[in-house]
Amino acid sequence: MRISKVTTKTGDNGKTSLGDGSRVLKNHPNINFLGDIDELNSYLGLAVSICDSKVIKKQLQSIQQDLFNIGGEASMPKEEISLLKDDRITYLESYITKMNKELPPLEEFILPGGNELCSRLHIVRAVCRRAERSCIPLLSKKANNKNWLKYLNRLSDFIFVLIRLLNQNEGLDEMLWER
Repeated sequence: MRISKVTTKTGDNGKTSLGDGSRVLKNHPNINFLGDIDELNSYLGLAVSICDSKVIKKQLQSIQQDLFNIGGEASMPKEEISLLKDDRITYLESYITKMNKELPPLEEFILPGGNELCSRLHIVRAVCRRAERSCIPLLSKKANNKNWLKYLNRLSDFIFVLIRLLNQNEGLDEMLWER
């Protein structure tokens, strides 16, 4: 489905259309999940906008493509489409392992912060966790979405480890939780 016009006025009564043409309430679990994925992608784009590293920017933009793929699948609940490939989970896992090798062990919770990019990425991580939670109601309704939750879980881990590595590379100390 392609958008031919933005203002349709068909949502003025609290319903909207999914990609498969079905009409649902705007607080339907699919719409909540799509909204969280959209917000996650938007915050990721905000982080990308100040990223100086071409390599990291490219990684984050590839993740934005993954989020669009998840959204595409979620918007077509009656269709058997597979846009998010399992190798994208492996991709995140391999980078988590690679980055973790460069970091000291984490001995305590850390407070969100660091430089501006890392602070924005902490927001990305938190919104990703919310998207994970809003994915749960959809799991029982659609068999082929099994990798959404796993992907989002790995993505929040990836973002967290990336933040730690970026802060370390900038010489910034992690602010530990003081119990």
